[in-house]
Amino acid sequence: MVESGVTSKGQTTLPKAVREALGVQPGDRVRYIIEGETVRIVAVRPIQRLFGALRYDGPTVSLEEMDQAIADGARRA
Repeated sequence: MVESGVTSKGQTTLPKAVREALGVQPGDRVRYIIEGETVRIVAVRPIQRLFGALRYDGPTVSLEEMDQAIADGARRA
């Protein structure tokens, strides 16, 4: 179990083990999710970190082709 103190201003430092588990670095943000008497801390991932996360090896597709594929999928749903 990992603990940290709370200052008179309500601030705390995320212990190293928590920072490592969340993969957060200085300047990153975290989100607190309140679920009854439990609070979960999750890392907020900046959109820039997602760049290149998904690979596509197929041919280049135009915006019109993407719009058509979306419309086709919506009709099937």
